[in-house]
Amino acid sequence: MTIVALYFSIHSLMSIDIAHADQTITQRTAKSELVILTGYGISHRYFGETRTQVQTWDAIARYGYFLSDEIGIGRWYQGRHELLMELPYHLAIDQGGRSMTGGYLLGSWKFTSREDLAPYIFAGGGVLFVDMGLPSMGTSLDFSYQGGTGLQYMFSKGVALQAEYRYHHISNAGTASPNEPINSSKFLLGVSFFR
Repeated sequence: MTIVALYFSIHSLMSIDIAHADQTITQRTAKSELVILTGYGISHRYFGETRTQVQTWDAIARYGYFLSDEIGIGRWYQGRHELLMELPYHLAIDQGGRSMTGGYLLGSWKFTSREDLAPYIFAGGGVLFVDMGLPSMGTSLDFSYQGGTGLQYMFSKGVALQAEYRYHHISNAGTASPNEPINSSKFLLGVSFFR
């Protein structure tokens, strides 16, 4: 059921007609953005307390709301503050197709000194409901913190392609025992629609 709902959500978002994107909006002037990301993640065995290898296919729907106009115009850090809200779905491809889903809230700084390229950094966290069947995790309600960097390429006004890397940590934050975390790297590609 979850996979069917995810399929229809992604299909609906991907069917947005790029030709109807606002042709005057850029990352410098947008009020918000809608992003679809997908990619691959792999845990780092023996990094910290992580002992289990988990490989994931990730699908993330993101809404970004810009909190400021451009700051530092003409300086190396020229950019904008952005609040990111994400609905992730992580399918564990090497754990029998088990999954994780939840919600993340992240803060981001988008560098806007160029019209066509916008590097960004972000960090934040959230809650995950984990159906991994791993007794080492202790509970199904887990927490995540993460941070990373990405690059958006504006291939059309109002539309950008992007590549992103993030370090991703999952654990139950000591609310249950055992508490083996999953520390992983995620490599994501996506498309952004600015509004």
